[in-house]
Amino acid sequence: MRKVLAVIKREYLQVVRKKSFWILSILMPVLLLGMMLGPALLMRRGLSGKRVVVLDATSRLRPAFEGASGTGLTPRMGDSQAVFGSRSRRNALSIDFEYVPVRGGLNEARTPYFERLAKRKAPKGERLDGVVLIPPDAFESADAKVTLYTRSSADFVTQERIARIVNQAVTKERLVARGIAAADTEGLLARVPVDSVQVTRGGKERKGGELNFLAAFVFGALLLIPMFAYGQEIMRGIVQEKTDRVVEILISSMSPMELLSGKILGLAAAGLTQVGIWLVMGGVAAAATGAAAASAGMSSLASLDARIVPYFLVFYILGYLTYASVYAIGGSVTNSEKEAQQFVAPIMFFLLIPWFLATVILQSPESPMAVTLSLIPIFTPVTMFMRIIVSEPAFWEIALSIVLSIATIYGMFWVTAKIFRTGILSYGKRPTIPELVRWLRVA
Repeated sequence: MRKVLAVIKREYLQVVRKKSFWILSILMPVLLLGMMLGPALLMRRGLSGKRVVVLDATSRLRPAFEGASGTGLTPRMGDSQAVFGSRSRRNALSIDFEYVPVRGGLNEARTPYFERLAKRKAPKGERLDGVVLIPPDAFESADAKVTLYTRSSADFVTQERIARIVNQAVTKERLVARGIAAADTEGLLARVPVDSVQVTRGGKERKGGELNFLAAFVFGALLLIPMFAYGQEIMRGIVQEKTDRVVEILISSMSPMELLSGKILGLAAAGLTQVGIWLVMGGVAAAATGAAAASAGMSSLASLDARIVPYFLVFYILGYLTYASVYAIGGSVTNSEKEAQQFVAPIMFFLLIPWFLATVILQSPESPMAVTLSLIPIFTPVTMFMRIIVSEPAFWEIALSIVLSIATIYGMFWVTAKIFRTGILSYGKRPTIPELVRWLRVA
């Protein structure tokens, strides 16, 4: 035991004494937040200030586009084509509409605007991001279709906004045509917000579905990142010691199992130290923003269950020990870091299946697929923890998943130790699967 503790101390101090450990510990939450919020902010910026021409063959949708997105549209040209542009402060996803009533055919009217749309480097005043064609029978025909032409085939945000504007205007006109006062149509078509409330097994109500959904991704990433990072450290350390022949000296004073256990547990302690730093930083940030959230009528912590932290630690340890065993095998049976990466890559891809299915699991945490994955030990740490955040799995499911994971880890340690025992002294060609089976039998 004393030898194992010595290895644990060595591996732990070797990691935490590095400047990169502390830099990563402090910057990782910031980088993770940037990875989550950065694309959204860039998307909002990329969608702002778009200019779209509306060619309306009905000549009746001017009021709808005047009030679009809450921006006041005022005439900017005095000719027969009434063109409008926003003079008020644009919101983050604003669209400048040029409204053009068309009295002839749409095909003839669209030609000059298509030429402007096709220009990639047009002057600011002439640049167009889209052209909307509204047919003359939009109010009368149930089969009428509005067409949006853009330079991007996946501009779904602009498409959805224009569809909402046109559909609301057409619906109002149809209601008025059936005798309903125009002043009453606003109230009839007002959207009713839907608030999501979770009902726990104890009958309690808990809000914050969006926050829980986001928290599941954040904590899931905090689970996986240290597992991969320190699993790589184990694999890299074993390969390096094999290359430098240091391992031959180490196993002369201790058993391979003691060396393996010390390496895994030492790096697990380093990983827990880093995760602890992140949790403290998260707690400080939540406390700092709590007053602002409370003044806005909500709490940043109210919707998160206090049991998340202990469960996080439990499933982190289970997941780390599972992944570490795989990486230890990779380092034992290979002779270079490149070979080791090639060996573990397909296995890691398989272990990441719950992460690839995270959206489905979070939206349906009680589905047969989610429950089944959470009870498969190699998938348990990520899947079951996600289910715990967004729902309330039965206690027997959680207990069973933990017991199965512990049993699997014990079996993987047994297999890893046998392969490690033979593999650390094997050099040259990487062993085949039959050779690995033979190692298990003779070790």
